[in-house]
Amino acid sequence: MKTFHTATLGCKINQYETRALAEALEARGWVQVDDPALAGRILVNSCAVTANAVSDLRQLVRRLHRESPDAAIVITGCAAQILEEELAGLPGVERVVPQSRKAELLDAGPARAGWQPFAISGYDRARPVLKVQDGCSHRCTYCVVPLARGRSVSRDPAAVLAEAERLLMAGFREIVLGGINLRQYGTDLPGRPDFWDLLAGLERALAPRWADRVRLRLSSLEPGQLGSKALDVLGASRLVCPHLHLSLQSGDPEVLRRMGRGHYRPEQALEFSRELAAVWPVFGLGADLLVGFPGETAGQFGNTLALARALPLSYAHVFPYSPRPGTPAADLDGQVPQEEKKARAASLRAVTSARKRAFLKVLAGGGPLSVLVENAEGEGVSEHYAPCRVEGVSAVRALVRARPVGLEGGRVLARPEPEA
Repeated sequence: MKTFHTATLGCKINQYETRALAEALEARGWVQVDDPALAGRILVNSCAVTANAVSDLRQLVRRLHRESPDAAIVITGCAAQILEEELAGLPGVERVVPQSRKAELLDAGPARAGWQPFAISGYDRARPVLKVQDGCSHRCTYCVVPLARGRSVSRDPAAVLAEAERLLMAGFREIVLGGINLRQYGTDLPGRPDFWDLLAGLERALAPRWADRVRLRLSSLEPGQLGSKALDVLGASRLVCPHLHLSLQSGDPEVLRRMGRGHYRPEQALEFSRELAAVWPVFGLGADLLVGFPGETAGQFGNTLALARALPLSYAHVFPYSPRPGTPAADLDGQVPQEEKKARAASLRAVTSARKRAFLKVLAGGGPLSVLVENAEGEGVSEHYAPCRVEGVSAVRALVRARPVGLEGGRVLARPEPEA
């Protein structure tokens, strides 16, 4: 029996691609095992966004080799693209497959030029990711993604719809629409549809059958995408969760310019959130925030703090800047000392953590929630992407209407509403 084990580091797109690779191996007669010690082959899908991600990869590969010394380890993903020779020297590694050639592991025939033919029919988690876009053509000064994943490529809308229908028919009740840079969706497709066109098309096709029974969640967006068209599509949707996650990065326009992100203003996020409140009276809002970028002054960091206080954030991911070899920012003057970066990150996390607690308190004292149950303990997320636990519910993947009864640590505690 041919057995394999998978390990994934990094983003939701990597998780999606790992699932696609696993399904392709199973179609060829391989059996997936949870214990790496039982595997004849181990597939590691790597990340290279931060120095810590690469360090974690090295540690993971060494541990997997110790646990399964006879297994052939195959490393693919973003780190494999930019560190191919180095990774090939790690113990137990049989093959390194760069991200640009990852689809070779699918053994799937020819595909449309530029788009690697990943596809899934199931998922290992209750909320599957549906990949609609890959790569990035923008080249922020701090980011290795264009080096690792190449230019932006988009998935055909018909293929997106077919996969969404496949996942819904398989019993999934929430789908996350994901990509590396959704702002660039459609720039390589005939007619140049944008992401909001894609979303509106999914709404037209799916809502007549699935409205009130399933939901779509959007992965990371840019403030520059948020205009009147976005507001119209979101306001008309019966499927999209009232939750946005923004790749905001900084609240200071000069820092954004040095990051190569001068195509939007920090205030755009605040302006749109105020307009969105008329469409979604209660909504979750997350943000990615990067502190300690080269040249960031105390005053410029203060602008990020002020924006975090002004936005109706329900959570945030805060990252200290990590220099990545091969990016322009790594050679910029004004590198911020590590201790100062840590201190700024801690200050910002304190602000965003307080906003999260306040948001959970509002939900706990409000009306019924729709909770997607993710495990047998009844834990999951509300439509606003708030962590919840529904007492007495163990049906994984179920969408449960539940009434909040209080807070339990960092989540809302709820009980299912009686069926009508």
